[in-house]
Amino acid sequence: MLPKDLTQDIKTRLSTIKGQTEGLIKMLDNEEDLEKIIIQFKSVNNGLDKAYNLMLDEVYRKALAIKIVEAADACPGNCGNEEKIDFIKSQFPKFKLDEIVNKFKEIAKIAETVKQHNEKNT
Repeated sequence: MLPKDLTQDIKTRLSTIKGQTEGLIKMLDNEEDLEKIIIQFKSVNNGLDKAYNLMLDEVYRKALAIKIVEAADACPGNCGNEEKIDFIKSQFPKFKLDEIVNKFKEIAKIAETVKQHNEKNT
C-alpha cells in the first residue's frame, strides 16, 4: 500500500494528465497546429512518467530497505560484508531511482553471500 500523501500526489498528477488529454482531443478535433499537438503529447507523456516514477521509487525504496535490514540482521559482525552493508545503509536516503534498483541487486547478492557464510559456520 502506498502512503496517503504519495497516493494523493499521484492522483493529482493523473487528474492533470486527464485534463491535458481532454485538451489534446479538442486540439485534434479543432485541427490545431501539429507542433502544438506534439508539445501537448509530450506534456502528457512527461506527466505520466513522473507519476509512474514516483510510485516505482516508493516500491523499490521499501524493497531495498527491507533487504538492507535482512542483510544487516544476518551478518553476525564477521561476515566480510559489514562495510558494504553499512555503506548502503548510510547512503540509502540519497539514492535516486536508478541507484535504488542497482543497490537492491547489490544488497541481494550480499544477503545471499551472508546466508552462505552463516550456513557454512553453523
